[in-house]
Amino acid sequence: MENKSDKGKYWPYMILGFIMIGVTLGYWTVKHAIGMPVQESNEYMMKYQTADTDANKIIEAQQRFDQRYNLQLVGMKTSDFKPKFLKRKPGRIVELQETNRIDYLITDKAGKPVSDANVTLLVTRPQTQKEDQIFKEIPGRDGHYVVEKLTLKKPGRYILRVRAQKGDAIGYQDTPGYWNPPKDN
Repeated sequence: MENKSDKGKYWPYMILGFIMIGVTLGYWTVKHAIGMPVQESNEYMMKYQTADTDANKIIEAQQRFDQRYNLQLVGMKTSDFKPKFLKRKPGRIVELQETNRIDYLITDKAGKPVSDANVTLLVTRPQTQKEDQIFKEIPGRDGHYVVEKLTLKKPGRYILRVRAQKGDAIGYQDTPGYWNPPKDN
């Protein structure tokens, strides 16, 4: 004869096992999530919450700037760097050195230089904010806004993010850059 007292008593152990697995996986997830760095977006050189709430104002100010002025990075060579795993094409990638001279030219649509704009440059890396360098209120001369000595610490990808404001018009421009130091023989 079968012993009916032991039949069907495995289910409490199975439920207890599932609870233990759930608690263990939950602990593992929280532990690893805390250890991962969180990088805030520095798009438009402001917190993403502000950029999100003021998105329409930012777009309108950018359109006003684009209608009135031209903003361009001058005097830098194009890099031959080709990103392998980038989903979107970055366009022109500038060649960076350990020490750089960054020159932005602002002109009105008639081609006259604009020397009284408020220009800010942020040099950042796509994956971290640890090495960010910001240059505020860059003085303008004949439409050129120049940062003389931009020194980079590590080779790799960078973004030159500029913000130019003239009155109620604000222009933003991101230019990807790459520094590949020469190899010693």
